[in-house]
Amino acid sequence: MSAMPDSTLANSERRIADLERQLAECRAERDEALRRETATAEVLQVINSSPGDLTPVFDAILEKAHTLCGAEFGSLFLYDGEHFRAIASHDVPEALASRLREGIGANDSRGAQQLIDGAPFAHIHDSALEEGAVYRGMDMVSSHRTLLSVSLRKGDALLGMIVAGRLEVRRFTDKQIALLQNFAAQAVIAMENARLITETREALEQQTATAEVLQVINSSPGDLTPVFDAMLEKAMRLCGADHGGSLNVFDGEYFQTVATHGVPEAFAEVLRQPRRTGPQTRFLDGERIVHILDSAAEAPAGDNPVYRAAVAAGIRTVLFVPLRNEQRLLGYITANRREVRPFSDKQIALLQNFAAQAVIAMENARLLTETREALEQQTATAEVLGVINSSPSELKPVFEAILDKAHTLCGAAHGVLMIFDGGEVRCVAAHGDPRFLEACRQMNGVRPPRERLARLMGGPIHLPDAHSDPGSYGDEPVYRRLFDLGGIRTILITPLRKDGMLLGAITAYRQEVRPFSDKEIALLENFAAQAVIAMENARLLGELHQRTDEVAELNRGLEARVAEQVEELGRVGRLKRFLAPQLAELIVSQGDEKILESHRREIVVVFCDLRGYTAFTETAEPEEVLHFLREYHGALGPLVSQFEGTLDQFSGDGIMVFFNDPVPCPDPAERAVKMAMAMREAAGKLIAAWRERGRELGFAPVSPRVTQRSARSGFPNAPATPQSARCAMLPPAFVLRPRTAKFCLVSSSTSH
Repeated sequence: MSAMPDSTLANSERRIADLERQLAECRAERDEALRRETATAEVLQVINSSPGDLTPVFDAILEKAHTLCGAEFGSLFLYDGEHFRAIASHDVPEALASRLREGIGANDSRGAQQLIDGAPFAHIHDSALEEGAVYRGMDMVSSHRTLLSVSLRKGDALLGMIVAGRLEVRRFTDKQIALLQNFAAQAVIAMENARLITETREALEQQTATAEVLQVINSSPGDLTPVFDAMLEKAMRLCGADHGGSLNVFDGEYFQTVATHGVPEAFAEVLRQPRRTGPQTRFLDGERIVHILDSAAEAPAGDNPVYRAAVAAGIRTVLFVPLRNEQRLLGYITANRREVRPFSDKQIALLQNFAAQAVIAMENARLLTETREALEQQTATAEVLGVINSSPSELKPVFEAILDKAHTLCGAAHGVLMIFDGGEVRCVAAHGDPRFLEACRQMNGVRPPRERLARLMGGPIHLPDAHSDPGSYGDEPVYRRLFDLGGIRTILITPLRKDGMLLGAITAYRQEVRPFSDKEIALLENFAAQAVIAMENARLLGELHQRTDEVAELNRGLEARVAEQVEELGRVGRLKRFLAPQLAELIVSQGDEKILESHRREIVVVFCDLRGYTAFTETAEPEEVLHFLREYHGALGPLVSQFEGTLDQFSGDGIMVFFNDPVPCPDPAERAVKMAMAMREAAGKLIAAWRERGRELGFAPVSPRVTQRSARSGFPNAPATPQSARCAMLPPAFVLRPRTAKFCLVSSSTSH
């Protein structure tokens, strides 16, 4: 076997050495990647184990990043828009770490300015060559040289930076820069997770607090004290108000504290006093909030006891949030801090949310109170109306019920319901102490001055303090005694008016100086209106009773008259059975029967009948006969009344009419002839129609041939007998020359 050449052996050794070097490099890269992955895993594990606490996360990131990047010191900064403040440091001297925690501005560091301008990182090769204040400070406490600053970004927002430093001038490699950027991304993830967790926890706390406050509102719908206490406790805790706060209401003139939490008692005592001045008055000008950063440095003009008490209590930063319902100011909430530390926008929004809940609670309480008051008023009104209904004509129980309900709802201790009778006072109901009631009864008969009655006509009289009002009713002895017995201070007098007339008044008295509210005045006016209604009802009822009695008397008279008329109608009916209708009505209208007595009178009598009627009736059916008679009587009957004759009777086809008795008429003979001619004309039309139906009938009016003699007649149904007058039948054309006949008519019940 031959030996290998030296050149070949040398090449092999070089190749082996290259392979070993490559293997070592691969192993180094593998180990480095493993260290990176291990560090990343450890950081993620810290993030997972401390989801809301960034301090251990930032410490772990700095320790791993600086170990893997070969950095000898470093810090993690957060950016608030103006300054970078170190919140974690690694191997930084305390003197420098303290300076970095205070914050550095963009002008203090070229690297920080580059990151603000949008650079992903800033690489300072030698800080000794930089002019920024932060670099000079670093030189004073250490010999830092090379610096690498990597930005913490979420989208376009700059959140902070990680700074890694070396004590010698030695640049960071691209891999080290990329590695530090990877740790920066992990820091951003940790910050975002912490933010989300914090926001979620805060939102949950706020929702829990809101739910608890709403539960208190629900359990105490008409009582605001527990609601305000619960609301202040939750608001102060969540807003970080370490020196408590207060809830205050505004009545349109004064501000007054109604609830406090966590404030010194001496300061709370000052707040409970009504006040008009203070920073809260700026809400009247429409300001959304009032934020005082340092109350000790913002001394108000003039002497303000609330300001002095606040400074003495150690209050520095104060936040005022208004309570508004639409545009109406109801009050405000305050939150206090011992140190000068402004409230954040979130805390301001949170306090505004609690203010909105307070407004809801106040509005609910107002509506509930108004509903309860309205129900009480409706119940009282219904009870008064019930008394009015049960005693429509009795006013005393009505007045007593009205006065009792009015005083109960208006909170009056004493009062009177009086009416004015002829200008004099008459107390009809009183409420209060027995001695007061006796004094009220002694007021009967007193005449109030006209000017006071005129003042009362203008509307209710309200005296907040009867002792100090120069126009008080207590100026007169009779009223002074009344006021002394009742201890009266506040007076409300409401008139009873109707159509411009003063009927009386209702009074309500209080024993302390406490003016009546507008609602109470309106309520008393409502009861006054009910009293007027009761008085008017009683008056109308009295008039109704009087009218009822009058109508009853008229009805009795009418019934008598109706009975008389019924009797007359019955009498007419009975007379018409035996007398002609005109005669019966004449007897009834004259009211006597003198017309039936025997008397002499010249009359004219007309007889009518049908020729061939007897033969017709013997051959015709009864229905046809009745139909012919109806036509016949219907045509000739009206002519009798037209010529003012008296129809004695219809007797089959025979008709008897006489003139000038019992009702006298001028020219009776002429009337008789004209009626006979009219009858002949009317009968002619009937005869023509009958002839078309095959019936041959004729009409025969006759005129009397008058002789002078006396005859006894069963008047009026008994006409003159044939012996007393010779009669001739009228030819188709004739000239009537009627002659008069004189008859002696004698009243008799005999009929012929």
